[in-house]
Order: sequence, then structure tokens, then C-alpha cells
Amino acid sequence: MKTDDNITGSPGRFWHAEGEGGRIRCDLCPRACTLAPGQRAFCFVRGNAGGQMVLSAYGQASGFCIDPIEKKPLNHFFPGSSVLSFGTAGCNLGCRFCQNWDISKARDIERLSARATPDDIADAAVRAGCKSVAFTYNDPVIFAEWAIDVAAACRARGVKTVAVTAGYITAEARPELYGAMDAANVDLKAFTEGFYKKLCFAELGPVLDTLRWLRHESDVWFEVTTLLIPGQNDSDDEVARLCDWFAEHLGPEVPLHFTGFHPDYKMTDLPSTPAATLVRARRQALARGLKHVYTGNVHDQAGQSTYCTGCGAVVIERDWYELGTWNLDAGACTACGTPLAGHVAEPPGTWGARRLRVVP
Repeated sequence: MKTDDNITGSPGRFWHAEGEGGRIRCDLCPRACTLAPGQRAFCFVRGNAGGQMVLSAYGQASGFCIDPIEKKPLNHFFPGSSVLSFGTAGCNLGCRFCQNWDISKARDIERLSARATPDDIADAAVRAGCKSVAFTYNDPVIFAEWAIDVAAACRARGVKTVAVTAGYITAEARPELYGAMDAANVDLKAFTEGFYKKLCFAELGPVLDTLRWLRHESDVWFEVTTLLIPGQNDSDDEVARLCDWFAEHLGPEVPLHFTGFHPDYKMTDLPSTPAATLVRARRQALARGLKHVYTGNVHDQAGQSTYCTGCGAVVIERDWYELGTWNLDAGACTACGTPLAGHVAEPPGTWGARRLRVVP
């Protein structure tokens, strides 16, 4: 690792001293980066300044936008509502197919011109009428201290918080970060160790641990997204194994989103995912017992709508991020009375597909 004598930032947590000479080890993610003074971690935004962990990205964002909650994607968490979204620079994974690489691979803290305190962000969400705030674009794991502080400020004002995350975090840090959240969308990149090692420079095991923890040890509402990449993780066999594990460990009511890849970053030599691949994967998942399976990044109204698990009727109609027919009453199907899993008891929001840049 290169040294940087100009590392500055807010005091970080989730670390311990490692031997002599001011070395420290990061306890936040499974990489367990060991840093000498002046060295930055793999994620870039955490570093060793004089034998102490600092977070360079605290209070600095790559920009703020109001998005539809379905874009995170979360289909069972206050559908139709707006969410104030932001991220920082850096990431603790090295995905060669990253769809937000200009943010997650950024190596210039100074480009983070949007500065805001936790109270600033929470107040901005209230002013804008946003139901929630999302930590997204890159992974909130790497800026956990700031995300936790923002979540506390939001909770004090009745604003929900959402982590859009790869779930690559240690067992020690997991409860504090995700326990501060109301919802999460977890990227399950694939279902083989080989994919994670070759294309993400990470491991599958900790992500599965995070998913099990969210399901069995938290009350966080969560949904899961898998980006299907042609020839890499889209085979019938891999999709079947993913769905079988999902049904056994997470249960049939947790929503699963299959989304389409487009060539980007270091994988521009592959084609975009055909819509037929996503439709096939969705059918496989439904056939293996999952109840709420969605397609994304393609136009597929049937695959983006929500259906009653009792009678099969459409309860939330979707066309991309626009809601249509709403057949729920206090969170239950108006045709047969079967409750729908998630936070769906309130009337739907009307934000639609708009995307609006804002300054807190």
C-alpha cells in the first residue's frame, strides 16, 4: 500500500492496534486491512493517521438526489414514496462490472463537494417530504460511522433509513450498522466463491452470513438483488442453487430482484443481459417456492408488479418506477384478505419515476 502523509478525517471506529510502530487493523469488513501510519485501506476512505483510524469521507457526499424507493430497489417498503439518496467515494469490493464505478472507484476525496451533517440530511429529507434516506451509490459499510449518525438523526425526526449494500461486513460490526437501519437491499452478486474472488475480489460467505443475520436476528426489512451477467452467473444451475438456499435460509416472503447487466467499467466486452434471461430466472425462482420475484433494468410490467400470495391477484401494478393499480387495504389483498409482507399498510406514494438533485 502507498503511504499518504496527508490523511485526515473524523475519528473512526471498528479498529484495533496491531503490534508496534503505530500499525492498526480495521475490524469493519472481512478484508481486515492492516495499516501502517499514512496508509489507506482498500476502500480508500479509511486510513491510519498517526496510529489512529480516520474516516476521510465523514460528512462529504458525491451528491444528493431524490429517487423513487423502487429504484433502490425496494418494492415492499412504502411503495411509491420518495427517498433522499447519497453516497461517498470508495468501496470495499472491487467488482469489475461496477455500475457506479465513477463513484465507488473514486480516489479523490476533494471531489466530494456536497458536505452535510447528520442533522442537515435529516432536515433536508423532512423538507422534501421524503419518507426515507438511502445510503447508496457505493456501500455504507465503508462510512459506517457517518451512516449510523445520520440514521439516528433521521429516526429522531420520523424519517426511515435504507442501506443499499453488498453485505460485506464483519460479524462484530454488522449489528451496529444494520441495526440502525429500517430497511436494506443487499446485492448478492452471485452464488459461487469463484465469481466473488475473480470478479469482486471478495468472498461469498460473509454476504450469506449478513443475509441470515438480517432474516433471523433483526427486524430490518430487506430485499435482495442479483445482477445477472451473461456467461458469468446466469446459468440455470446457479440460479436454482441460489433460489434453493434463499428459500431455506431466508424464506419465501423475502423479495428477490433479478436485474440486467449493461457493459461497464472493466467488463465492456460482454453483452447486456437479454430480457429473456431475467424472465427465465424469475420463473425458476417462483417454481422453487419464492413468492415475490422481480425483474429490473428491463421493461417488464408483469415481472415488476406484485401479486397476492393467496389468490394470485395483482396487488401493486408497476411499470418501471410508476405505480398503477393498488389493490391493498391496510396491507392486505382487497380480493381475498391475504396480508402482503413488508411495509405496505399506508396508501401508496405518488413520487413516480422522477429524479431530482438537491442540496441539503
